[in-house]
Amino acid sequence: MHPSDDLTPEEQRLDHWQMLRFLAVNASFGALLGLLVAAAIFWLDIGGVGASLARSSHPVLPAMMLVIPMALTFAAAVTASAVMLMPYRKKKQR
Repeated sequence: MHPSDDLTPEEQRLDHWQMLRFLAVNASFGALLGLLVAAAIFWLDIGGVGASLARSSHPVLPAMMLVIPMALTFAAAVTASAVMLMPYRKKKQR
């Protein structure tokens, strides 16, 4: 690495915050997508899940056992694809 290619500590800090913000936005989008898919499973009654929850005396725990893992899985998948597709650009030119 050429010495002139180094970033200053402030530029590195800003770059890290930009990357973290990028990943947080993608994770949020993935979690929202997972919540929407779980809601669609309940609403469309796929596999009788919605009807089973409607008849249940305590529907919150089984619903959360579907919604939370679904949201986390989608968030992880979207974040992983964002990392793989993250654009790399040189911050300084020679």
